[in-house]
Amino acid sequence: MSLTEHVAVGLSVDAHKFKEGGPLVLGGITIDFDKSMEGHSDGDVLMHAVMDAVLSAADLPDLGELFPGIDENLDRSSVDMAKEVARHLSVQGTRILSLDSVVIAQAPKISPLRDKLRQSIADCFDIPKDRVNVKGKTFDHMGPIGNLEGIEARAVALVERGATS
Repeated sequence: MSLTEHVAVGLSVDAHKFKEGGPLVLGGITIDFDKSMEGHSDGDVLMHAVMDAVLSAADLPDLGELFPGIDENLDRSSVDMAKEVARHLSVQGTRILSLDSVVIAQAPKISPLRDKLRQSIADCFDIPKDRVNVKGKTFDHMGPIGNLEGIEARAVALVERGATS
């Protein structure tokens, strides 16, 4: 079999509404911000999108199936969830080749956080930082995202199934 027979891609999107009071958790890091995200877990839209993209590429159950909206997962850390997803990948023999993501938010600005976000995601999945990309976009004050009602994140994962290392 050729490498291309073992390579798969996954795509995901997540969005949450803001709620009053910070801090904000994004990409596994805590950001000093006057709002946080509504959600059953910590509401980390970036980590949720990345996890679902990875799970999709690995042909594993999605985030909602692995971590259902039950009391056990209330306010659960997305970092802990991501580390559990990484364990599922390891057991299955799936290796992350590349993660690409975009955070769509009017605020906070993503550019100053980019390196910390990349490192946090890389650490969760135990991969080199140069395999993780995070960028930010705004909707130029249009629609719910532009009017500071919430944040959206999109992610793509490229994986190798049946990897030995």
